[in-house]
Formats: sequence, C-alpha cells, structure tokens
Amino acid sequence: MRSEFLLAFAVGFLGSTVDSRTFERRINNGLGRTPALGWNSWNAFGCNGASASSAMTAANQFVNLGLKNLGYTYVNIDDCWHSKSRNSSGNLVADPSKWPNGMAYTVNQIHAMGLKFGLYGDAGTMTCAGYPGSQGHEQQDANLLSSWGVDYWKYDNCYTPCNGQVPQTCWIARNSESWYQTFGNALKSVSHPILYSLCSWGVDSVWTWGDSVGNSWRVTGDIQDTWASISSIANTAAGISKYSGPGGFNDLDMLEIGNGGLSDAEERAHFGLWAIAKSPLIIGTNLASIKSSSLAIIKNVGIISINQDSLGKAATYFTPSGQAGPTSGKLYPYWAGPLSDGVVVGIVAANGALNYNVALSSVPGLGSGTWSWTEFYSGKTGSGSSISGSLGSHDMAIYKITKTGGSGTTTSVVKPTSTTAAPTSTSSSGAGTVPEYGQCGGSGWSGGTVCVSPYTCTYSNAYYSQCL
Repeated sequence: MRSEFLLAFAVGFLGSTVDSRTFERRINNGLGRTPALGWNSWNAFGCNGASASSAMTAANQFVNLGLKNLGYTYVNIDDCWHSKSRNSSGNLVADPSKWPNGMAYTVNQIHAMGLKFGLYGDAGTMTCAGYPGSQGHEQQDANLLSSWGVDYWKYDNCYTPCNGQVPQTCWIARNSESWYQTFGNALKSVSHPILYSLCSWGVDSVWTWGDSVGNSWRVTGDIQDTWASISSIANTAAGISKYSGPGGFNDLDMLEIGNGGLSDAEERAHFGLWAIAKSPLIIGTNLASIKSSSLAIIKNVGIISINQDSLGKAATYFTPSGQAGPTSGKLYPYWAGPLSDGVVVGIVAANGALNYNVALSSVPGLGSGTWSWTEFYSGKTGSGSSISGSLGSHDMAIYKITKTGGSGTTTSVVKPTSTTAAPTSTSSSGAGTVPEYGQCGGSGWSGGTVCVSPYTCTYSNAYYSQCL
C-alpha cells in the first residue's frame, strides 16, 4: 500500500521495531512475503483428514465460500497421508487407499483451481502419528515434494534427538536448528518453490533463528480449542513480535474458529489477535459445515488486509494513558502495530467485560491531533483524538487508524547488510510533515541505488525505501 507518509513505531517501543538482524538473516526465497492464508486438515479431522477427498473438499469450499477471492490459497494435508514404510527406493509413499490416483494427480487438480497444496513431514525418525519421518532422507524427500509440485511443507519435531534418546516429544533446549536447517538446505536445491513452515513448538527460542531457515515458525506447543489456549499463545506472541517481517513470521498455530469450543466473541478475538500478530491464518475447521458466524469472521476483509499488510510488522502491547501496564503471564487488552498506511489498534476484553477510552496520542506511532478510524468488526467509522467503546468478555475490537491532521510520527531506521549506504533523511509533504528514511532511493534521496543482489529496492511510499 502507498501513502505520503509511513506510520511506524518509534525505535525502542517494547522492542517491536524490526531490527537489522532480522533483515540480514531472512532466507529470501521469494516466498511468504506476507503470512500464509489457507486451511489444514488436522484440527478438524486428525488422521482421518489426510486424503485426496479431504483436500478436494476443502479446495472446492475455498471457491464456493468465496475464500479463494479473499486470498486463502494453501490447502494443506497434515500427518498420516503416507504409508507406514518407504518403498524400495527409499521414497515416501502416498497411501494408495487415501490417494487412489497418486499425489501428483491431486496436486495438479488443486493447481488447476488456482490454489496451492501443502503436506506435512517430520524432522525425526517418525512423524508424531508414527509414519516415516525425514531424518536421513532430507534431500530425497525434498526432491519428491518438488516432483509432485507441493507448495508448502510443514515440518514437525517429533522423535528427534533428546539427551541420547528419541521420545515422541521433548521440550528441553537442544540443537533443533541443525535439523531444520538441513531440510531447509534441501529445499533450496529443488526446482519447485516450497514455502517452509517450521513446527518446532517454540523449542530453542526458534524465533531467534527461524527467519534464516524458514518462512514461519511455531512459537508454542499445539493450540487447543479453549480460551485459555488462545490467550496464552497470544501473550507469548506479544513478547516476540519484533521477529516477524516480510518473508518470515511467528506462527501462532492453526485457527480453532468453527470447532465449537469458543464463543462467537472468543472467535472474533482469536482471529483478530492472530491477524494483528501477523501469524499465518490457517483455517482448521470442516469448511463443509462451518456455521455462518464463524465464516463471517474468517472472511472479514478489513482484518485480513491488516494481516496481509505489506509492511509485515506485528502488533504488540502498548500501555494507554492512565492504564496499568501488562502483567507477566497474562493477556493484556491493548495492542498496536504499524501498517504501510496507518496503525492498527487492537483492544481485547481479556479478563471480562471492558469499557475503554483510549487517547490516540498514547498509541505508539501516533501524535496529537485528529485521526480517522475504522473498526472492522462493527464496521463503524469516525475521527477524533480518541477511540472508545464497550466489549463483552473475551470480545475484541480492531481499529485501523489513519492520519487526518496534527503532529507527525517517529520512524525506525532499518539497516540490512544488503545496502552500503547510510539511511538518508528525506521530507514528505502533507499534514504532519515528518522525516522519512530511505536506503536506496525515493523522493529527496541523495545517494545511489546500492542494493546488493538478490535484494532489490522496495518502496513503502514515495519517500521510504528498503533493500529487501
């Protein structure tokens, strides 16, 4: 999205600014520039959903329900899709009872619908459900996926080395980066591009290295269809927001919307929190029987646009004027994050019904003056220097705030190693004129275009450029 100014967080805001390390280490495989949108079979069906029939049903529902037109693209099959043993050549085998025409046949059908297809694997000796893992077969399995045309690979962490043993799960710190990097290297050598989704359950602080290996990384253990699980995962995400950015995102796990364990309000909060945290939005319910209220949530165009904003920076907690700050271990009501053309503010009734009145001058990235806003669940619009409302327990409001007048904002300077030029202050025009920073070009730029291959000069607006 383009604008005359880029509203960005001030350096140091709860550590949310994307730092130089993040951009320096991005795998830059051209995939996952925004969080993935799709569906996965596991939450709704478990092993029973690992079939061509389930994949095609989901793909058809993407089209019939209008999800494809909103950007939902990936139809992903989880554990149990393969036979219990490899073939004589050592290859994984798509279970012929589940894939009667073979895997490539189904993949081609889904591609013909303008969609993409994903599969599941595991870094250990076995998958979590006891099917063959990829340990020792990484390049062979990557080659097979590419030959089938698979577009997305979720890579789990069961039956991997743990203190000299190989248990199903292991939660202690160990060298999981090594086996995720091994498969990542294998994917780099294949001809078909495959988005790489790390499922290491947050072990070994994966957010600190996942961006150099894959396009997303799970930050906790498996999600459950409960408010306690939703709020716990969101609270974790708030503390590691700075690690998300174009090409690599914190993965809060598949959505539980539509599965019956959450109220309508909790489903709104679940979707909203995942969206503003820039998590992949992977639907996890039976689309053939989804209720209308749940469908309306996952089809909310405004909230999807927040998740897919090109700036790719995740929201985190902020403390409004007059409010106590976050409490360790508990979900906090107030969230904010920068967009390419504004700021998103999320307010969640984390601990019961909530009446709120937030001065916009206390929101990071906003100054004093008048701002325009849209709240995406109610559809209400307005302008002014504050936002206010009432929420029932566990419900959420999500505002997009844009500039109409007043003082300016501060901007963060990102210096990847892909450029040798120092950021240069340039000037933007319009209400609330502020300095903007370019790295490789733009209005007022005084240096040359110096991005090092494979990086290119990318503009957030006419004044702000980065080598990405």
